[in-house]
Amino acid sequence: MSYQSFRHDREELKELLHNYDNLKSGRSFTYIEEDGFERIIEYFNEKEKFTEALEAVNFSIEQFPYSTSLLIKKADILISLRCFEDALKILEMASNFGIEDSAFFIIKIDALLALELNTEADEVFYQAIESCEQEEKVNLLFELTEVYDDYEYFDKVFDCLRMILELDSSNEEALYKICFWTDFTGRNEEGIKLYQTIINQSPFNELAWFNLGAAYQGIKLYEKSIDAYQYAIAIEEKFDYAYRNMADAFIKLKKFNEAIEALEKVINLSRPESILYEAIGHCHDKLNNFTQARSNYKKALHLNPEDTQLHYKIGCTYMHENSWNNAIKSLQTALKIYVMQPEYNLAIGRCYLELHNYEDAITYLGNVVRVRPKNINGWIELLNCFHQAELYEDGFEYAAIAFEQTGSKIIFVYYQSAFLFASGQSKQAIIYLENALHVNPKLVKHFIELNPSILQNQLVVDLLAKYKKTKK
Repeated sequence: MSYQSFRHDREELKELLHNYDNLKSGRSFTYIEEDGFERIIEYFNEKEKFTEALEAVNFSIEQFPYSTSLLIKKADILISLRCFEDALKILEMASNFGIEDSAFFIIKIDALLALELNTEADEVFYQAIESCEQEEKVNLLFELTEVYDDYEYFDKVFDCLRMILELDSSNEEALYKICFWTDFTGRNEEGIKLYQTIINQSPFNELAWFNLGAAYQGIKLYEKSIDAYQYAIAIEEKFDYAYRNMADAFIKLKKFNEAIEALEKVINLSRPESILYEAIGHCHDKLNNFTQARSNYKKALHLNPEDTQLHYKIGCTYMHENSWNNAIKSLQTALKIYVMQPEYNLAIGRCYLELHNYEDAITYLGNVVRVRPKNINGWIELLNCFHQAELYEDGFEYAAIAFEQTGSKIIFVYYQSAFLFASGQSKQAIIYLENALHVNPKLVKHFIELNPSILQNQLVVDLLAKYKKTKK
């Protein structure tokens, strides 16, 4: 629209509103056409002044009492004011004039859904489908996807989009939208059949191939999804979303080199994104290419400097290389923002443990169990640290706390026994060990792993032998 045209429309609307105010106040009689009233009503609607819109539509209906379009507009305004039953009464009046256009059906379904009259809404839906021509039917179905989405009838959204594609298999808007709703509703098998039908009709429809790949991916048929994406790419070689999804499928299949290739293609076709570099870093991580993984995590971090998870992942690459001090630097950066994040505290605790800095290791591992007191693994890490630091008395006390906090997990009785043995309290240690063996003998391996030399203790050997005999 040109500036002159926009200015003319604005002046025309200003005059209409002025005439409407005069007419409403009785200052003068000015005739306003029906379409003029519609513009006034639409103006108030756009400003979300629904009470004033209702006043305007009531005034206009007094002038044009047989106008179905004005009655339908009134019903629409009543829905905005949440007067659903009143809206249905107005629509009933409009239907008496014998004209039922797509707007009539959309508003009626909206009102019925709001009143939870779903069966009646379905009846109107099928009535609308039968009464509309194909082009109008497509527009109607698109409008209804918005209505059903608002009321969270997501399967009906999928149904509307499927019906559009059954009427017009090349409709790009429907193909784009139904890809999301196929996955969201979990109706992947139906989607597969639909897309295969479209492909049989139009073998070079790259969107249908892409949707087919996404539907296969939704039911974890990754090889088939990759095949479908490759067809989409063969038709449209710059189809970056096909490369994205294909990379994800390769990752699920643990084909990390192929995934890296697909992700690099996406970067070349579109613009660099943090998530893409992070995914490439993940693939290199899985391939034990820690230098390349770190390089890509740093590229991702450059694009998204607030993402503390990237600092954590960089730290982990250093940990894999036993570069503990470098790992600590990255992890401390992550911890500046999320001080008590358990995953970060666990990692940095392990680093300090490897450096035999037991005081700091206990501090960070203590944070883990403070945040997640019911998590067994955090307690095990902390107790291992106490044992390695030869803090046996403290270890025994914390093992008792762990037993209590985790709902009496017997593994911590084994730990109590180990700490008692380490501190020279063999008689008491044997009692704890026997109690633990009685409840769950399989966990004795953790007891032995903590200190393999314990098998040189005759008391332990005799108890294990005795226990085996009694269990036979």
